[in-house]
Amino acid sequence: MRIISGKNKGYRFSPPRKTPARPTTDIAKEGLFNILQNSFDLADMKFLDIFGGTGSISYEMASRGCTDITLVELDRGNINFIKKISAELNFPINILKMDVFKFLKTCPHQYDLVFAGPPYPLKTLNTIPDVVFDNKILAPNGWMVLEHNPNHDFTKHPFYHSQRNYGSTIFAFFKNG
Repeated sequence: MRIISGKNKGYRFSPPRKTPARPTTDIAKEGLFNILQNSFDLADMKFLDIFGGTGSISYEMASRGCTDITLVELDRGNINFIKKISAELNFPINILKMDVFKFLKTCPHQYDLVFAGPPYPLKTLNTIPDVVFDNKILAPNGWMVLEHNPNHDFTKHPFYHSQRNYGSTIFAFFKNG
């Protein structure tokens, strides 16, 4: 895996072999960040990465200048890996080891951009947009991106905006306002 763009463009990293994460492919990540960079100044974002996995999406945000990054992940091996890479690259990632749903229900902050890359299959995957919106996690005009597979359809969700497909990886975009 690698960082696609920004000050750390081309940096390669290898996640732990036994990680329970399903890292976003470089092709899908590149497509996602083309959309995000054309819509926002990423350096000015308050960013939340839930189901942080290997940290790949947060590294991409940090490489592109974002300095307000919170990552929530439960797996200790992934947390240690993210801490290692963040320290190597001096990335300002606030790493929280906890259950994502517990975090969302108690989070006192709002974010401009929320990325959710949950593991497949996750029985509660379809509830993620509702939990984010019900708990007012998104700031006004904020976006949420939910990575999922073709087994899920969010087109009828009241905050659904659009989606992009990259093979079996789909990014559903939701907007708050």
